[in-house]
Parts: sequence; C-alpha cells; structure tokens
Amino acid sequence: MSGQSKSIAVLGGGMLGQALALRLRSAGHNITVFEASQVVGGLAAAWHVGGVTCDKHYHVILPADTRLLELLDELDLHGEIEWARSQTGFFAGGEMSPLNSALDYLRLPTLGLLPKLRVAATLMFGARISNGAPLEQIPVSKWLTRWSGKQAFERLWRPLLTAKLGENYKIASAGFIWATIRRLYLARSSGAKTETLGYVGGGYARILAALKRRLDQVGVQMLTGTPVVRVSQGADGVVSLATADGRQRHFDKVVSTLPAGVTAQICEGLSDDIRTRLDGVVYQGILCATVVLDRGLSPYYLTYLTDPNMPFTAIVETSALTGTAQFGGKHVIYLPRYATQDDGYWALSDEEIRDDFLAGLRRVHPGFGEDQIVEFRLSRVRNVMAVPTLGYSAVVPPVETNLPGVFIASSAQITDGTLNVDATLGVVDAALAVILRDAQPSERRAAA
Repeated sequence: MSGQSKSIAVLGGGMLGQALALRLRSAGHNITVFEASQVVGGLAAAWHVGGVTCDKHYHVILPADTRLLELLDELDLHGEIEWARSQTGFFAGGEMSPLNSALDYLRLPTLGLLPKLRVAATLMFGARISNGAPLEQIPVSKWLTRWSGKQAFERLWRPLLTAKLGENYKIASAGFIWATIRRLYLARSSGAKTETLGYVGGGYARILAALKRRLDQVGVQMLTGTPVVRVSQGADGVVSLATADGRQRHFDKVVSTLPAGVTAQICEGLSDDIRTRLDGVVYQGILCATVVLDRGLSPYYLTYLTDPNMPFTAIVETSALTGTAQFGGKHVIYLPRYATQDDGYWALSDEEIRDDFLAGLRRVHPGFGEDQIVEFRLSRVRNVMAVPTLGYSAVVPPVETNLPGVFIASSAQITDGTLNVDATLGVVDAALAVILRDAQPSERRAAA
C-alpha cells in the first residue's frame, strides 16, 4: 500500500463505525473516528445500573450471525460465547401463556384453530422465501391479511406490528415481516423447538473493550466528545470537517455512519436526489428502561404483549437467558417502547415514564412490587431503526454521494434484514467495496 494510503474520517463510533474503521485500517489507510458522545458503542453501548454493568439496549447473538461471529473470532472472543435455549411467554387478554412448542401455540386463547393454522402457514411460508425484494412492493398489512386472514391480523399481527412500528406499520412493506420471520427461523437451529441464542459474558461492554484494544493496536485514532458539524468539499479534492470545538480538519475521504437526517444536515453540496433520499428515511425511536431487580419475574427471556394500551412493547428478561452470575446475583430486565417521532412519550419526564412502565409491569406480573427494584434507568434514542417503507430499496441512501470523497454507510441501508449488529456489519461489507474503489489504482490496472 506504499504511496496509496489515504486519510479517512469515519463519523460515528457505534459498532458500524468502529468495524468500518478496522476494515479500512486493515486495507492500509489512516483512520480517524469522530464520536459526538463521550463513550463509543452507540446502540451497543453499556452502562452501569444498580451496581451492575449491562447493555444499554438488549442484544443477543444468533447461530446464523456469521459476520458477527467472525468479528468475535477476530477479537479472540469466539470461545467466550455461551449458547442457551430461550423461553418465550405470550401475554394476551390478561393471561400469560408459554410459547415454546407447537402445543403451546395451539393452546393460545387469542385465536381460533383455523386462524392459528393460517398463521403457522404464514410463518413457514415466510421463512422459506429466500429473496424478500418483491415483498417491498406490498403493504405489510395487506400481505399478512392475505395469508393469515382478517381475524389473525386484527388480534395478533396488528398488535405486534404497532408494538414495533406504531402507526408507521401503515407505511411499512411486507419486507419487514419477512425479515423478522427469517431471523426468528434462523434462531431455531438444528430443528430445535425453542430459540438458541448466544451472548458473551459481560455483554457488549466486553466486546467493545476488545474492539477498542484492537483499534488502538492497529493505530486507529478515536476522538470522543467531538461532534462534526459540517462536511464540505474543498477545491483541491480534499474533504474538510468542522467540529463543534471550532477546529477544521482535512481528509482524503469521509464516511458518515450517522442517522440519515444528520448526514443531510452536515454535508454541504449534496445533490437534491441524495438529500431527498436521506430526508425521506422514516426512523423509529426507542425509549428503553433497564430495570435491575433483586429477584426475577419469570422464566421467559422474551414476553410478547398484544394487550392494547401497554406502555411498553415487550418484556425482555435478559437474566432469564444468561443467568445472574455476571450481574452479581441481580436480575436485569428491559422494557422497550418503540416510538414514532410524534409519540407523546417523548414529552414525558423519566419519572412519569417510570410510573407508567411499572404500572404496566404489574398488569403482566401482579406479584411484582417496588421492593424488588434496585434501580430503574431510561434510555431515549430518537433515530434507531429505518422503517422499510414501500419500495425502500429504490430510495435507500447510496454509499457513494455526488461529492467526491464523501460516502454514506449507515443502518438505513439495511434492506434485507432487521436492525441488529450482524446486519450492520453487512452494511460495512457492502460499503467497503465502494469506498475502496480507487484505493489500489496499480492493482486495478494490473488486473485490467
């Protein structure tokens, strides 16, 4: 790479930005990562709650997460992955039911036998679709009603869709439910009746620490607490960055992993088409409570909720999957509320949300009491998941922009999966080929 090394800035220090920085450095380039927060990790970051260190948002590893497994192997963490069979609950009509086998499914009180059979057929059919691109042209509500029937849509699918997408389900394509079904299917390895999920002891705090060590070893510079406020194209082809501290820095290339709207706001000179694509991304946000308890709620890692007016959209009892040893004997619960940008919960105080969430928790678990709580802490993130709207692949923001040397690599470019760490690493793989297209001119001439 002598004589060909370029200076490249990566905007955003989440898992996507750090993995991209590692790959670009491996290709021989000088990399600087700019992160607005004081800590790196983004949605995968960890925090300290109730005397334990845990993920700020819940994460698991699937056996089919090949890109993530390869990264963990590279970080010498592959042997640290622990695999466990998860248990699932289903709360509807004021009753909790297990959902771990075909018999459990047939016993669910929500639907009659025929709608249940149609839902089962929908799941099997969706899991066997290898290419979800044609489904991007079909509204998710229309596709599910066609295959599962009206009763199943109204009593099962619509509550689950609104739990994840709110009213945005009305603009989502069937590609969303296809990707969700596929990921659930891939979690059931070797014909297992229950999901096989993995985790690294210590959570993403440990993964991020290993990734940071590797980035330090190879010479990637990480600037935290340094938000970029402007990206502009210089006359000499060099890209200029202005940071909030008033400094101006210059690079051969810049890659933004930031939310689409932020990229549109800070990049000067973007074409109308690219700006329209970026501004057109509809994001779902999340208000996610981490609740540390001195005793657990249930044996279920995940509890689906279909009752209306629940303040959160699921109960994720991580310690039911991982055990409590890594949490010092305490139990870690997540209460996520996936929220549209106009959701009224954004305006509520943390204390108001706490009261509402705990009241909802008592609806599901009447025996739950305040005396179980060690600490309750709330995370608010506005731009989490890009809603896969109709025809999304045709309007997704491109990697290469009209500005020479300015590129985009963000989770908004996920078109064939749901938002998870493995899918974001797929964005890295797809973006690398474009970003490095002119990095080896001599090799390209030799190949020609």
